[in-house]
Amino acid sequence: MFQRMAVRIAGILCLFLATHMGTAMAADLENTLYLETKDGRVVIEMRPDLAPKHVARIKELARQKFYDGLLFHRVIDGFMVQTGDPRGDGTGGSGQNLPPEFSSEKHVRGVVSMARAASPASADSQFFIMLGDSEWLDNKYSVWGKVTSGMEFVDQIKKGDQSKNGTVSNPDKIVTIRVAADVDGK
Repeated sequence: MFQRMAVRIAGILCLFLATHMGTAMAADLENTLYLETKDGRVVIEMRPDLAPKHVARIKELARQKFYDGLLFHRVIDGFMVQTGDPRGDGTGGSGQNLPPEFSSEKHVRGVVSMARAASPASADSQFFIMLGDSEWLDNKYSVWGKVTSGMEFVDQIKKGDQSKNGTVSNPDKIVTIRVAADVDGK
């Protein structure tokens, strides 16, 4: 009887924690990013199992506050939102190119992947969040994460001109990007 009671209490405690402690408790905080937009928080689960070098570099740049205030310079409705360029025109980066870490992960809505130039080894600091599915990007760009909440805030980012390859006039900005462990792990 005591054993059954202990199992029931443990079950109730687990249910309470799961429903009242929030998703941050269940997440791997070291591999979670908080991207703050003007409209709200976007939570990104990073995938070091797919792209360990890219995840390590994104975390390094986030901890340096590199992304804070950068523009969403290229936004194509139904396709993707791109950011991470300190110049704000798609030509800049942090100065450290990364080798490709292509995987079989699909470029579907909410996936976060590295932007690059023609060379597969030219990814740097720029990344994009998928607004829709684009299978033609699969295995050609390094997927390093997925939005787990806040996609409605990504959808609200100001869209660019389709005829100008998504260039945005007076674009929205990243407020901040932080590794969740540095925010919630204190």
